[in-house]
Amino acid sequence: MAPQPIAIPQKSPRVVATSISPPTQTLHDRLRHRESHASFGVIRQPKVLHPVDNEGLRLLLLENISQEAVSYLRAQAFTVDHYTKALSEDELVEKIPHYHAIGIRSKTRITERVIKAASKLLVIGCFCIGTNQVDLATAAKAGIPVFNSPFSNSRSVAELVIAEIIALSRQLFQRSFELRAGIWNKQSKGCWEVRGKTLGIVGYGHIGSQLSVLAEALGMRVIFYDVINLMPLGSARQVDPLQALLAEADFVTLHVPELPETVNMISKTELEQMKEGSYLINNARGRVVDIPALIEALQSKHLAGAALDVFPAEPASNGATFDDSVNSWSSTLRSLPNVILSPHIGGSTEEAQRMIGEEVSQALARYLNYGSTVGAVNFPEVDLRAITAEQGDHVRVCHVHNNQPGVLRQVNDILSPYNVEKQYSDSKGDVAYLLADIADVSPTDVNKLREQISKTRANILTRLLA
Repeated sequence: MAPQPIAIPQKSPRVVATSISPPTQTLHDRLRHRESHASFGVIRQPKVLHPVDNEGLRLLLLENISQEAVSYLRAQAFTVDHYTKALSEDELVEKIPHYHAIGIRSKTRITERVIKAASKLLVIGCFCIGTNQVDLATAAKAGIPVFNSPFSNSRSVAELVIAEIIALSRQLFQRSFELRAGIWNKQSKGCWEVRGKTLGIVGYGHIGSQLSVLAEALGMRVIFYDVINLMPLGSARQVDPLQALLAEADFVTLHVPELPETVNMISKTELEQMKEGSYLINNARGRVVDIPALIEALQSKHLAGAALDVFPAEPASNGATFDDSVNSWSSTLRSLPNVILSPHIGGSTEEAQRMIGEEVSQALARYLNYGSTVGAVNFPEVDLRAITAEQGDHVRVCHVHNNQPGVLRQVNDILSPYNVEKQYSDSKGDVAYLLADIADVSPTDVNKLREQISKTRANILTRLLA
C-alpha cells in the first residue's frame, strides 16, 4: 500500500516542504526568479514543487491589495481570499488558523498573539515599505519569514513630497479652501518660489535620494541627515548632527522607519530648532512626530505650515471618520491654516501598487514553491537554483531551526543514505535556515525523512517539496 501523506502538525514544531543555491550573479538577478535557464543551447524548465502533504495552500490578502497580485497568486494554484479592509487583532486570531500565508499593508497588525494563533502560517507579505506592523522577532522564532517592498513606491512618495513643498510655499490648500467657501483672496504675502530654498531630508534611503534629485531639478539646495555616511546624489550635502539640518532647512521632510529611536524624533525641542517660517513634512510614520508639539509650533507661527500623510492612529477603512476619537488632537489639527492633511496616500498610485503587488506576491510564491528567502527582512537569506524537470525524483528540504551547534551534522546524518546534490545554510540571530536538494527519494523515504528531521532538537519548521 502506498504511504499516506502526513498532515501538517497544528502546533510547533511544524512540518511542510522546498529549494534554490547561492547564486553568483548580481542582487538584481537574485531578486528575479528565473523561470528557465539555458544549458548548451537546451532550455530546461524548473520543476514545479509541491508540499509533500498535498494540502492546498490558502492565502489571506487584506487592505485592498492589487488585483494583479491576487491574479498572480491564484495563477500559482493557491486558494486566495481577498478583503478590502484591515482586520482587528480579534478578527485575525479567529481567521488566521486556516491560512498558510497572509498579505497585508500598513493598517493590519500581526502581533505575537496573532502569530501564536497561526498554526499553519508559513509566510507574511507586507505590501508596502514598512514592516513595523509585524512582530518580526516572534515571526522569525516561529519559522515565518516576512517580505516587503522596500522601494517600489519610492517615486510615488517622492513626487507627493514635491507637490506638498510647492503647495505649502504657495498656501495653495488655504486659498483653494477659501475659494470653495466663496471667498476671493488673491495675495502674495507669505507665498514663495521653491527655487533657491533649502530642502532638508531626514533619511536618505530609496525615497530620500529620489526626492533629492527631483528637488535639485526645481533649483532647490538639498541637505540630508542619516545615521550612516552615504554618497550624495547630485549636489546634495550630508550634514551632522540633525540639529544642523533643522537650523538650515526651509523645508524639512522625514523619511525614516518607526523604531524606538525615531518615535517623537521631531518634538518640541527639534521644532524650536527649525528656522522660523519653515515647513515640516511627514510621509514616513505617524509616531515620528510629536503632533501636539507641532500644533503648538504652528499656532505660534514659528512654523509657516506642515504636511502630514501619516498619523499615530489611523482609521481602519475608507469612509471612517478622522476625529478626536481617533487622535485626541484631530479637530485642532484640522482647523489650522496652511496644513495639508492626507489619508496615508504616499504610495497610493496605480504604478506603485502594481509594482508592490508584483514584487511581494512573487516573493511569497518563491518561498512557498521553492523555499527562497531572498529579500526577507527578519530571516536568513537562502536560495538554491531550481530543480529541473529532467532531474527525476528530487526532494527539496527546507529546514528552519534554532541557530545552535551541531544541527547541520545531525541533519546530514539523516540525509547520508541519499545523494545530496546541493545544499545551502545561513543564519540570522537565533534562527538558521537550511535548503538541501536530495536525489532519488522514494515516496516512503519522503515521509520518513520529514519525520526524522522534524524531530531533531533544534527544529522550528521543516518543509519538504517534491
